[in-house]
Amino acid sequence: MHSIKFKAQTTFNIKLLLLSFFLIFLLLFILRSTFSSSSPPPPTTTIEHQSQSQLLQTTTPPTTSTTIPTCTKLPPSLAQAITHYTTSNTTPQQTFSEISITTQVLDRKSPCNFLVFGLGHDSLMWSALNHGGRTVFLDEDKTWIDTIKKKFPELESYHVAYDTKVRQADELLELGKQNECTALSDVRESKCRLALKGLPNMVYEVEWDLIMVDAPTGFMEDAPGRMSAIYTAGMMARMRSEGETDVFVHDCDRPVEDKFTKALLCEGYMVKQEGRLRHFTIPSHRSKELPFCPA
Repeated sequence: MHSIKFKAQTTFNIKLLLLSFFLIFLLLFILRSTFSSSSPPPPTTTIEHQSQSQLLQTTTPPTTSTTIPTCTKLPPSLAQAITHYTTSNTTPQQTFSEISITTQVLDRKSPCNFLVFGLGHDSLMWSALNHGGRTVFLDEDKTWIDTIKKKFPELESYHVAYDTKVRQADELLELGKQNECTALSDVRESKCRLALKGLPNMVYEVEWDLIMVDAPTGFMEDAPGRMSAIYTAGMMARMRSEGETDVFVHDCDRPVEDKFTKALLCEGYMVKQEGRLRHFTIPSHRSKELPFCPA
């Protein structure tokens, strides 16, 4: 992911597709917004026990009420995202068709809890699309986090330290299949070598409705690779109290992402693949006793 963070993508077609995406989302947002105008019931006149003289002297004018519709204002986060992407030479790392897979789920679930491994040019977009929910970003590069925070201080992001290397992937994959890794447990207490235990406590305590794995760096042998992120995302999904978690993994054209998603997120839980993005729906394993992967 970090290999393309600072590359400018100026192709007109990409910007046109991105602008079209936001305009479509904006239209859907406006159509779904409700303009509540409740008409009051017809005025009623209550005549209490009064003397005849009081009734003759009392005049009750008709009561009228006018309700003025209130326009729903565009959320600032969405307005900022539209402005940013239509005036910037940088665009999200994922293609329009890949992004659309996640937005379909967000349209159904948002506002919700959305955890993203990776902080990049698409972060403002994800936060805006989950308006009203909580979107948290985890990244391995402190300098990059500081850079993004200065530009978009409203984005919630945290640093993550990884102790794995891509060259260890085969060994880690075999470990991931052993009982200590497939047993259901809190990630913080797991004995599995793949479990990420150094995240902020909040990350473990929130039940995430969506998890996107688009980091850390995984394109060279000495890079951390996404093995631990994929495993941890899967275990967090299994550990939620009930319901299901939608997990998305990008760059599944690479061997590590391909093997680890199939083995640790399970092919039986895969819903769809679009381009380099895979979508998994993983149910809670706490509400039911389920095997690590479905049969």
